[in-house]
Amino acid sequence: MHRFKELEIWKRSRLFCSDIYNATSQFPESEKFGLTNQLRRASISIASNIAEGSSRKSNIDFARFIEVAIGSAYEIETQLLISADLNLLSEEDQNHLISELNQIIKMISKFKSSLIV
Repeated sequence: MHRFKELEIWKRSRLFCSDIYNATSQFPESEKFGLTNQLRRASISIASNIAEGSSRKSNIDFARFIEVAIGSAYEIETQLLISADLNLLSEEDQNHLISELNQIIKMISKFKSSLIV
């Protein structure tokens, strides 16, 4: 078992969730149940799956939750690109969020590879 609160991937994912909430707070009310909701839920999913997976007894089980977290990250990337296409995000915000997301994906992928040895 891992202590998820000590994992850098969980800490960074949790902070990224705040970034997503801040960015989507600027979205129009008409997107409240669309992209705003989807982005927020997917960002929460990354940190939540890392935490839930850490409670599993085997690294193989933990790795499955890490896979879900990575899937959520790619979901976010798609939604950020769509948000930019719709002019809901500035280019600066889009670049910042995608850059941070890519760093999180790299960290999670590296961590996953350490689980399956």
